[in-house]
Amino acid sequence: MQEIDNKIKEFIQEHHVMTLCTCADSHPYCCNAFYAYLAEENILVFTSDNNTRHVAEARANNKVSASIVLETNIVGKIQGLQILGIMFEPENELKHKANIKYLKRFPFAVLMNTQLWCLQMTYLKMTDNRLGFGKKIIQEL
Repeated sequence: MQEIDNKIKEFIQEHHVMTLCTCADSHPYCCNAFYAYLAEENILVFTSDNNTRHVAEARANNKVSASIVLETNIVGKIQGLQILGIMFEPENELKHKANIKYLKRFPFAVLMNTQLWCLQMTYLKMTDNRLGFGKKIIQEL
């Protein structure tokens, strides 16, 4: 697996909410989710109820997109990450590792009746205006 640029890794680790986008029958949909990051596996871990629209759509088409952004009004500080990937339910050792990582970051989740999900990132495009206006770091994994 290709090593992810450190600026992208740091950005992912600094944040905790992503916008997840699915599509079924040519109708796009998005939702927001807390995530934890498994850096070695290049995976974002999140939870969701099995009865949600985005889970139903991902079961039908597991190719999804996501974004993580820094909210700012200062143009010179704009940062954001656009992601393409595959959404799936983790199993076995990965499920155990993902669960530990997620609960460490969001201990309140132990009280929730949700399913653990993973987003295996396959494409990353980070915009970071701190490196120059419109500067992009692009990685296909």
